[in-house]
Amino acid sequence: MTPVTRQEVLGLYRKIFRIAKKWQSTSGQIEETIKEKEYIKNEAKTLFRKNKNVTDPKLIKQCIEECEARIEIGLHYNIPYPRPIHLPPMGLAHKQGRMLRHQEKLRKISKPIYLKSHDEVS
Repeated sequence: MTPVTRQEVLGLYRKIFRIAKKWQSTSGQIEETIKEKEYIKNEAKTLFRKNKNVTDPKLIKQCIEECEARIEIGLHYNIPYPRPIHLPPMGLAHKQGRMLRHQEKLRKISKPIYLKSHDEVS
């Protein structure tokens, strides 16, 4: 990891914790706010620790883009949780054969950038 990339990653990590510190839930309830703050912190710790040994510059760039996208979406919609995705049209296929492979490919393509590492952690 280059020093510039390292600073960018550490800057994102600090930014997430600053956001968590100031976070207010949309309901305004203290319990919800505390729960959402903890979720933000735990999600950041988990994903950053999972990706700390990544050395490929392309993968590092993808992780940075995913992090930035999740931050922007969370701030815009005021929800800390990732937005759900929907199956593409004809998303349910038979259990075997060419159609299944085609549907798996469609699902992989339709998965947004902000959820690339979410299923692997959850």
